[in-house]
Amino acid sequence: MSVLTPLLLRGLTGPARRLPVLRAQIHSKPPREQLGTMDIAIGLTSCFLCFLLPSGWVLSHLESYKKRE
Repeated sequence: MSVLTPLLLRGLTGPARRLPVLRAQIHSKPPREQLGTMDIAIGLTSCFLCFLLPSGWVLSHLESYKKRE
């Protein structure tokens, strides 16, 4: 690296340091109702069916996708 590299990098990042950084005002409240066991079971089952089942089907049929007809 040359001697000028730090000066060049400082020149590139200098204007970015003066920009104001906006912070998101995120405030959360506790839930109105606690989740029950049935709600959690339904949520986990739907996640399994929506994400893992199709990807598992594709992976189990991967060899048939590789074959040319």
